[in-house]
Amino acid sequence: MAKIVECVPNFSEGRDMNIIDTITAEINKVNGAKLLDVDPGADTNRTVVTFIGTPEAVEEAAFLVIKKASEVIDMSKHKGAHPRMGATDVCPFIPVSEVTMQDCVEIAKKVAKRVGDELNIPIYLYEEAATSPERRNLAYVRAGEYEGLSEKLANPAMKPDFGPAKFNAHTGATAISAREFLIAYNINLNTKDKKLANEIAFNIREAGRAKRDEKAEIIRDDKGFSIKMSGKYRNVKAVGWYINEYGRAQISINLTNYKITPIHTIFEDCILEAEKFGVRVTGSEVVGLVPKEAILQSGKYYMQRMGKSIAVPEEEIIHHAILSLGLNEVAEFDMKEKVIEYFVEKPGPLASMTVTDFVNEVCVDSPAPGGGSVAALSGALGAALGAMVSNLTVGKTGYEEVFDRLEGHGVELSNLRKKLLSGIDEDTNAFNDVIDAMRMPQKTPEQIEKRKAAMELGYKKATEIPLDNAKNCLKIFEHIEYIAKNGNKNSASDAGVGALMAYAGLVGTVMNVKINLPNIKDKEFLEKMNKATDSMIEEARKKCDEIVTYVMNTF
Repeated sequence: MAKIVECVPNFSEGRDMNIIDTITAEINKVNGAKLLDVDPGADTNRTVVTFIGTPEAVEEAAFLVIKKASEVIDMSKHKGAHPRMGATDVCPFIPVSEVTMQDCVEIAKKVAKRVGDELNIPIYLYEEAATSPERRNLAYVRAGEYEGLSEKLANPAMKPDFGPAKFNAHTGATAISAREFLIAYNINLNTKDKKLANEIAFNIREAGRAKRDEKAEIIRDDKGFSIKMSGKYRNVKAVGWYINEYGRAQISINLTNYKITPIHTIFEDCILEAEKFGVRVTGSEVVGLVPKEAILQSGKYYMQRMGKSIAVPEEEIIHHAILSLGLNEVAEFDMKEKVIEYFVEKPGPLASMTVTDFVNEVCVDSPAPGGGSVAALSGALGAALGAMVSNLTVGKTGYEEVFDRLEGHGVELSNLRKKLLSGIDEDTNAFNDVIDAMRMPQKTPEQIEKRKAAMELGYKKATEIPLDNAKNCLKIFEHIEYIAKNGNKNSASDAGVGALMAYAGLVGTVMNVKINLPNIKDKEFLEKMNKATDSMIEEARKKCDEIVTYVMNTF
């Protein structure tokens, strides 16, 4: 899985689409960055832009859009309903896949420093990137807004984290941060009554509701502010509303940290809260995109509640989440379009083929896909068979004592299956690099040397990819051995075939390592590769023989 970061900059322009388009066009200039959404507001005179990509791509694109906004937006002429202090008002970075919050904090700091140094814009860090407890709060950082910025910058206590402590009338200042992903989530009710939806929202949201006395009058403190009763869940904002398009009331929810309060937790509690008012939850919807981890959380919860094994492809887990949360009720939830990772990363062309098409593609007179891709597929099938036996055992009478361990091994095998499926296309792509290097011109000494260097790199990559596939094939034996010996006896032969497929995959991938080694000049690299592959084959052979012998003796 690739590293994915989301960035959601807010710009102080929501009326002139030419300016907005000029800013967002910068994102498309960066390879590895993808624009997801542009949401302008005329009344607020503000546009919220969402884009994603690799950490490096997002970092570069963020700087470019901030730079362009500083050129085309004049804050001295800006008016709007939303609080703001700069042309780019805020720019948060959000971890989505294979990146940590700390990674996003580092990105925020690097972008902040670059913007401050190169564009002379005062930068304040907030939320997870904040340099003091007070600055975690955006409202504190943005206090006084643009109109009070000159006075604020003159205060030593409000010195910006990066950039000059000097008022820039054209650009204003920018707040940059790292934060968790915000999921916009609506729960559907079988009523048109907005008040009932609001009652449920007040009960679940972190802010809760105003405290009332016996006469239902709001209780206030000595300053006249209403005293609040906290709601049930942290990191939850909610309000009830009526949607004319759907002809029903909804509970509109923002989950600001799904890792603390998951989607299914809120959904299940809203069902209970609705019952108190004689109302029924009929389904729900995700607005925009959702991280894969968040939807997998819910799928696993419902599958485990039903006593089903989660050692299955993640698409199956997500399918259970869609059904259980009723995500298709008011609009289709297409996981390929709604789950961020699937939206960004489309499966490779070979792994997406039908069995017949893949076999036919191997058969024709082209060098790729070849043995490396076929070996990766063999390993993926071995892992899949092991996971299948795990799934056929969990929930069966007589195997209760090994359920947890079997499911754990099955989950690992399902993960290896996915990695090896990716390896099918990666192996072919690696060989394509060699082909591209071969086609490089070699008319001058410089071109000849450049081609040699590209060939060396291409062949190294062509060995490293199958080596990774071989390592994943070897890991299969760590899990399939336990499943073969402790899983459903009626499926023992499936585990045995899985071991054989994993062994075939490992030997096949190792062959694809070794056939490329004679083309590599780096002696240290060659020695390392030979040593690693020889020991892997011996270890896998012993494990495979042991598993097959055990399985054969069970008949």
